[in-house]
Amino acid sequence: MSVPDADALLAELGFEADGGVLTHRQAQVLVLRERGVSQREIADQLGTSRANVSSVESSARENIEKAYETVAFAEALRAPVRIAVQGGTDLYDVPSRVFSACDEAGVKVTRTAPELMKLVSDEAGDAVVGREVKHDIVVSVTSEGQVRVRT
Repeated sequence: MSVPDADALLAELGFEADGGVLTHRQAQVLVLRERGVSQREIADQLGTSRANVSSVESSARENIEKAYETVAFAEALRAPVRIAVQGGTDLYDVPSRVFSACDEAGVKVTRTAPELMKLVSDEAGDAVVGREVKHDIVVSVTSEGQVRVRT
């Protein structure tokens, strides 16, 4: 199999390193890894070791996670609806609290109560077990109706 040209792929995707969270090298590695290219093949193309490619890939994925967390935090800051849900709360009580707060703020939520419970449970991770919110969480809703959960 021929290894695609990383820089050509980056150009096609419109990647610019200035102002982003990834270095050019990190982007090169990720664009190839996402296309199924092995670390060994990437190392050969970039003239480095497989261990270096592994390290670059790991750092890139950590940077992306930090970027996601930063975006989620920024969305939570400017969300017109924020509900603090204390540990010990029944998950079934969360949708009515969210819907009430959204009604007061004039924000439309496009999810049903069961969809909202599933989203909260999924995004809260181990903070929700079964029907119980075990640890405090914050449910926010953007002005566009997107629901975010922070632990």
